[in-house]
Amino acid sequence: MASCLVLGGAGFIGSHLVEALVKAGHRVKVFDRPHLDRLPMFLRHKGVEVFTGDFLNSEALGPALPGTEVVFHLISTTLPKTSNDNPIYDVETNLLGTLRLIELCRAHKVRKIVFVSSGGTVYGIPKSIPIDESQPTHPTCSYGIHKLAVEKYLHLSRVLHGLDYCVLRPANLYGPRQRLDIAQGAVAVFLDRALRNEKIQIWGDGSVVRDYVYVEDAVGAFLKALTFEGEPKIFNIGSGLGVSLNELVREIQTLVGHPLAVEYTAARSLDVPVNILDASLARQHLGWSPSTPLAEGLRHTYEWMRSAR
Repeated sequence: MASCLVLGGAGFIGSHLVEALVKAGHRVKVFDRPHLDRLPMFLRHKGVEVFTGDFLNSEALGPALPGTEVVFHLISTTLPKTSNDNPIYDVETNLLGTLRLIELCRAHKVRKIVFVSSGGTVYGIPKSIPIDESQPTHPTCSYGIHKLAVEKYLHLSRVLHGLDYCVLRPANLYGPRQRLDIAQGAVAVFLDRALRNEKIQIWGDGSVVRDYVYVEDAVGAFLKALTFEGEPKIFNIGSGLGVSLNELVREIQTLVGHPLAVEYTAARSLDVPVNILDASLARQHLGWSPSTPLAEGLRHTYEWMRSAR
């Protein structure tokens, strides 16, 4: 069993990952911001060691690293839709922050970093569908650029210093605990509007197609990455199935049992028309594939949102 540190462990993805690591018998430490409510009520009672502070502060992050074998890096200070507003902030907080993390990992003899990149943004407008890992990477938002740059620096650190790594490029993840205050994904926002009987707002005409993966399925890939030691180092984590925003609304209408009002607004330049990931490498090398159909995942998410209200 490994000693693992989950950066962002009280967040949407991180909290599910911490649960899965604990269940699998690993020793788990969490680092996240101190004001998140989920830290005391969700993690401490499980015997997880909790560290709090600013990711950009080496003095706060450093104490979490001694004895750590594997670091899961899930922290991002921006979202795709906000990263273009201030690219300098995006680089200073995400890229430079991660470079400091890499140096700390080397100093504390961490064996491996598992980095959660972005299959939805690093490729930009794809040349063909589905998108495999060999396709060109031309992000249309700063978020995708910083994710790609981190991937390159992880490779450089391995070449120069032997620090192992694995990069996971998830599609659009959704599920229980997804944040609503920062509009963290179409599924959460649309379901919340449906619960409130409010109008769903869609940028563009609703034809934008995305690949949706249930969060617990994705966490299964993270656990596979923990023990994988070979090549390749970069994996798409996707369903291989495309769903348009209009189709997503129809799925939610079926779930809630009544029509939903939709308002269409101007399209955003950062939204590529289609993003569907080919996860063949993950199936071949990690032995991973998603198992939760969209309708089932939406139902689980909807039930959680209703109970959390």
